[in-house]
Amino acid sequence: MTEKTPGQRGRPRKFDREGALVKAMRTFWRLGYEGATLTDLQRAMGNISAPSFYAAFGSKEKLFHEAVNLYRSTVGTGTVRALTREPTARRAVETMLYGAVDAFCAEDTPPGCLIVLSTINTSKASRAIQDHLASIRLETTELIRKRLQRGIDEGDVPATADIAALASFYTTFLHGLSIQARDNVPREALVQAVDCAMAAWPRG
Repeated sequence: MTEKTPGQRGRPRKFDREGALVKAMRTFWRLGYEGATLTDLQRAMGNISAPSFYAAFGSKEKLFHEAVNLYRSTVGTGTVRALTREPTARRAVETMLYGAVDAFCAEDTPPGCLIVLSTINTSKASRAIQDHLASIRLETTELIRKRLQRGIDEGDVPATADIAALASFYTTFLHGLSIQARDNVPREALVQAVDCAMAAWPRG
């Protein structure tokens, strides 16, 4: 696909779809799904025209789904990596939370988590988007629960631990870190909060 810039002569420049998608992801991340207007997205993606936008992505909703998939396959891989690679359940959850602080407070990306923040305030018209992100967040809870169950099976989590309650607690805390980061709470304060959250780990 090509896109001409105003006043440009000769051959139009090539449209960088992948680069445009990254910029769209960051725009949704910063402004939210409904907050990011078509004009915001077009401007962020290099002032592309509306026809080029629709030809490349189909609709704002389809673009958002692509942006979410990109986020999950790049920035958002830390949670799955921590929960699947660390040797104990405690180490997995701890690594997940400290890693989230680093990701949510990174200087080169918008603060917080796109999956948590982009539909906090949306209308009924965006219910399908809300439900989609809610299902992704529930996947995180289930991943944590399964890691805790594995910890029980392998002996590093007490057999009496209420893993459903623990999974809910640490998911809620994880999402809260995102909101705190968006509110510009200092990284050091979030690290201290993680320390406190890990103090709630069940003891045998």
